[in-house]
Amino acid sequence: MTYHSQPGYALVTGASRGIGAAVAERLAAQGYHLYLTCLHSADRLSELADKLSSRYGVGCVPVTADMGDPEDVARLFAHIQSLDVLINNAGVSYVGLLQDMSVADWQRVMRTNLDSVFYTCRHAVPLMLQKHSGRIINISSVWGSVGASAEVAYSASKGGVNAFTRALAKELAPSGIPVNAIACGVIDTDMNRCFSAEELEALRTEIPADRVGLPSEVADTVLSLLHAPAYLTGQIITLDGGWT
Repeated sequence: MTYHSQPGYALVTGASRGIGAAVAERLAAQGYHLYLTCLHSADRLSELADKLSSRYGVGCVPVTADMGDPEDVARLFAHIQSLDVLINNAGVSYVGLLQDMSVADWQRVMRTNLDSVFYTCRHAVPLMLQKHSGRIINISSVWGSVGASAEVAYSASKGGVNAFTRALAKELAPSGIPVNAIACGVIDTDMNRCFSAEELEALRTEIPADRVGLPSEVADTVLSLLHAPAYLTGQIITLDGGWT
């Protein structure tokens, strides 16, 4: 049983690869018409949109936009008249000591990971309130809860996403619009390929599940949240193989 009796409309940010692409395919398989965004991989995003549209018979609009830019987000939403699901997945990381981090790098992480969630939700919430329904899912990280050495900015941005999720969930609960986040552990994506094979192996040995997670497993968790009762809201769902 799908969440919608008729196909709905979903926006997935950062959808050209990894978690975003996996989530987009799950939603397309459920019959959602999609708006997909990316910043740097327009060709890859267009290929994904064509594939999903052909395979699942859904509308799929690829948009090259900086989700950390409020004007880009406003231009995107000028073309969205109806929205049932918002998946905030756009994100970047920075690995390095805090004292070596530039102001520009700090601002880039914050605007992409945290500011973008504010910009999209600010536009999406009125559309959902008009329909008295909708779902918002933010892709976060376990580092937002426990912090990571040499990833201070990333940890801070995801901690902000978690707090944002809990607070917005309280605002929207009376309207029956759940807001949740998925705090991912180590997932097999390009973002984590900044680590060497030795570093990834060391991480794997710390994970009770004895492996890293897959983008498809994050997508499955998104789907589970879409099917969950609306009473499940304001939660940070940890998906990390028992790591934390």
